Amino acid sequence: MKTTMSRFQIHDDLTAPDASMPVLRGALSTGGQLPNFLGVLAGSPAALRGYARFRAELRRGTLSVGTLERISLAVAEQYGSAPGIALHGRTARSAGLGLDEVAKAREFESGDPKEAALLRYLKATLDSRGPLPAYLHEEAHEADWTDEQLLEAIAFASLEVFTAMVNVAGDVPVDGSVEDSRTLRAA
Repeated sequence: MKTTMSRFQIHDDLTAPDASMPVLRGALSTGGQLPNFLGVLAGSPAALRGYARFRAELRRGTLSVGTLERISLAVAEQYGSAPGIALHGRTARSAGLGLDEVAKAREFESGDPKEAALLRYLKATLDSRGPLPAYLHEEAHEADWTDEQLLEAIAFASLEVFTAMVNVAGDVPVDGSVEDSRTLRAA
């Protein structure tokens, strides 16, 4: 069996730069274990802080957990991020999404017409290299998505794109797959 190794070092409390430690301790206090992605991101304190601040602000937004998980699954699938697909498959199920809805979300689809309109909008936004077709914006509004929610969805998708890009560029292993989960020891 081939052992998967990250191209980036996966840091823990013994190897992370000092400037990354406050964010890592905060992540551990809420999550119980340090995901490989955060261990990798700890290699750049500025990137880790930026990621943590962006994610924290978006948590205070208006989108439901189910909507956020659909977005996460779609982006992880589009980028081929195995850690993202595994994580968000579990968290989507915990958020109440059925197996069929998880599978649909991975394809930017949903059985819920409102969610489907948002996912089509985001797929076009991610795939587009030019202006977004106006009908998609209108369709999202007709499905009762507000401008505030559309902007949050775009912001959240961009955060998930960043996460997927780090996972793919670093060949970051799925948490709990080959490398043991790292936990921070009491400092």
